[in-house]
Amino acid sequence: MYEPIRTPSSRGSVHTMADTPADFPHRSREEELDIQLAGHLAALLAVTDELRTVSPSTDLDTAAARLAQQVSRLRGGRTPVRSPLAADLAKPRLTAAHERAHALAGRALLVAASRADTSAAILAAQRMDAHAAALGKTAELSATG
Repeated sequence: MYEPIRTPSSRGSVHTMADTPADFPHRSREEELDIQLAGHLAALLAVTDELRTVSPSTDLDTAAARLAQQVSRLRGGRTPVRSPLAADLAKPRLTAAHERAHALAGRALLVAASRADTSAAILAAQRMDAHAAALGKTAELSATG
């Protein structure tokens, strides 16, 4: 009535994570955090480059150079892709760019702290302070204007 099963049962060959063959690359927690931190800093660099077009300053130039250096260090010496300086941003977009930069710097700070990367953590904290100050100034300008 029934035909016998000709393949071995799947129940007899259950694999767990411990006995799974290493047929794909594994990264350590530190390598994953390096990748994540490099991504956050690269995104912060892109926003910093965007802000440099609107309000060029030596502070933003220095920050962009330091961010590029950290991204390069985390990516094994590969230089980050830089966006060309764009045209002028409108004031609402300027505020949004500072908000994005502040949030990205906060994310970078969290990852840098979790991997005990002091230089990246200090840079991220400095950028958070700078963007918070810039947001305070734009809030004062919009309140008076």
